[in-house]
Amino acid sequence: MSEEKKRILEMLSQGRINTDEAERLLSAISGNEQTQSGQEDTGKKPVPKYLRVIVEPAPGSDNPEKVNIRVPYKLIRAGLKLASFVPKNAQSKVNEALRDKGIDIDFSKIKPEDLEEIISQLDDISVNIDGKETVRIFSE
Repeated sequence: MSEEKKRILEMLSQGRINTDEAERLLSAISGNEQTQSGQEDTGKKPVPKYLRVIVEPAPGSDNPEKVNIRVPYKLIRAGLKLASFVPKNAQSKVNEALRDKGIDIDFSKIKPEDLEEIISQLDDISVNIDGKETVRIFSE
């Protein structure tokens, strides 16, 4: 227990503050601890809310454009739920079209718990493409 919490409980036991004041002080301290450490007192990582993809041009590149995409995980989760409503024959056509483009994935086999596992494992990925662009994929 932190020193601040101990002091608040001490003041409460001595009658210097009432329970409402103690509760407000404790919640203020908890909020302060979260913002200072970036995570709660429990030591767990904060739950990511966004998938971020950044593509930065190589130094000295003629193309100064930078790609910066931020997709809410809620949207991705909703998309997975909606995909379950796509008829089976349409799913096979989509999978075939993706394979024709070199993407061998079957979205019908991805379950919500699989997505949660991917999110929990996705800390920070950086990829250099033949000394050209840098691609970073991470959760925030």
